[in-house]
Amino acid sequence: MRLPRTRPRSLAGQLFAMQVVLIAAVVAGCAVFAYVSGSAQAEQTATRQVRAAAVAVADSPSVREAIRTPDPSAVLQPYAEQVRRDTGIAFVTIMDTERRRWTHPDASLIGETFLGHTEEALRGETFTETYTGTLGPSIRVVTPVRDGDRIIGLVSAGITVDRVSSQVREQLGALALAAGGALALGGLGTYVINARLRRHTHGMNAAELSRLHDYHQATLHAVREGLLMLDGQRRIALINDAGRELLGIAPEAEALGRTVDELALPAPLTGALLASEARVDELHLTADRVVVVNTRPVVGGERRGTVVTLRDHTELQALTGELDSERGFTQALRSQAHEAANRLHTVVSLIELGRVEEAVEFATAELELAQVLTDRVVGAVEEPVLAALLLGKAAQANERGVELELAEDSLIDDGALPDSLAQRDLVTILGNLIDNAVDAASEGDAVVAVPAQRTAAQGGAGRARVTVTALADDRELLLRVSDTGPGIEPEEADEVFRRGWSTHGAGRGLGLALVRQAAHRNGGSVELDRAPEGGARFTVRLPLGDRTADARAKEVTA
Repeated sequence: MRLPRTRPRSLAGQLFAMQVVLIAAVVAGCAVFAYVSGSAQAEQTATRQVRAAAVAVADSPSVREAIRTPDPSAVLQPYAEQVRRDTGIAFVTIMDTERRRWTHPDASLIGETFLGHTEEALRGETFTETYTGTLGPSIRVVTPVRDGDRIIGLVSAGITVDRVSSQVREQLGALALAAGGALALGGLGTYVINARLRRHTHGMNAAELSRLHDYHQATLHAVREGLLMLDGQRRIALINDAGRELLGIAPEAEALGRTVDELALPAPLTGALLASEARVDELHLTADRVVVVNTRPVVGGERRGTVVTLRDHTELQALTGELDSERGFTQALRSQAHEAANRLHTVVSLIELGRVEEAVEFATAELELAQVLTDRVVGAVEEPVLAALLLGKAAQANERGVELELAEDSLIDDGALPDSLAQRDLVTILGNLIDNAVDAASEGDAVVAVPAQRTAAQGGAGRARVTVTALADDRELLLRVSDTGPGIEPEEADEVFRRGWSTHGAGRGLGLALVRQAAHRNGGSVELDRAPEGGARFTVRLPLGDRTADARAKEVTA
């Protein structure tokens, strides 16, 4: 039968056991030290006590007078017993220089020889010794009784070792009680601390905590979704690699401990990170990316911080824009097919009516009108993506009654744009600028916040028009889009690039923000001013590098 595998003790349990053993060892060590020091102190106290008694008796004048009498014991015995009772010592023995006792607690032993050493006292010294006499082992002091320079007797005062030991035992009982209280108090405190630790570690042992930390670190570096944890003071407590990348924090920069305000993020994104309420799938822009932000406060009796997740929405947003463009192309083609059918019916009807020359003239005019823009675009813009985009947007604009024309100075040779310049960014920049220009030209106030007065050149008459300039030289690509709309007031120039700025209602206002982001991502700039026609004019400049130097480098390499 296979026995179940026992789970190692939790970290809190291990620490509790170690702390109890440590406290017990400390208390036991302190108790032993106190016992040893107490025993030595009790012995020293007893020695001082009997020494004081012996010296006091030896220095007493009445003792010297009694020694001179024929029967010293008659006076000295009551006196010695009185001193013994008053001081609480075991005996006070007064003897002659021949060690014959004049006093003793046991009167029957008076006159017998004193048991102990007296040589040092006879030399005039006071000394201490432990000796076994008639009362058992005792700590005794022997001192001389002087009459001038002559030693006429000796005094020995002592206390039994048993009495000293009994005093130590009394102290040891109090010490044991104090040690037990300290052990109990220490154990209780350790239990309370470890119970709190057990709650915080969720009952896991050291190996499990170490493994959890390893998994935690591996997960932070492996997950591609940005993770950011803020403490209660809105300081960064944790951030993974993806979070650094999405927020534009350099890998070598120190992020932990910094507040959100110090990250120099756009104001809407900073507000979302600092919000006290949860945020769900909010779309925000950084300098280079579109991110989806989710936040959730961490609460437990008080605010402890915020958990933030970040998802990169840049590619998806670009694909959405391309899908919208494709949908617009499809609608334009459907409209053109419908319009072509109408025109074909017109031609057929003219032929059936016998008006062949008029039918040929009508068909030729329509073909020439369609071919002019195509020839102009294909001849000036040899970059296929931009050429296709311009033709598609021209068809869309025509369906809305807006004429899209290419400026005479437009010129982009084939291969003029480097591979480092993403075609998707070109579509984002030019496509959104044309869409906004068409909106402005066709609806007047679709893009602006406060409609401006039309110029006299517009006069309110003539067809709405959008003019596109696309020009590339050796160093930069210039994309300029102007319209005949009402224009943008100067005070609104900085706000048009902010996400959500639009007069089209909720869910709009992202196009121009994406234009600025794409330009910034490629090291370029976006400028806004008033077009000669009175509408808005957006100019995007993207650096291309020194194309001549690059070509020369390629030739040298080849």
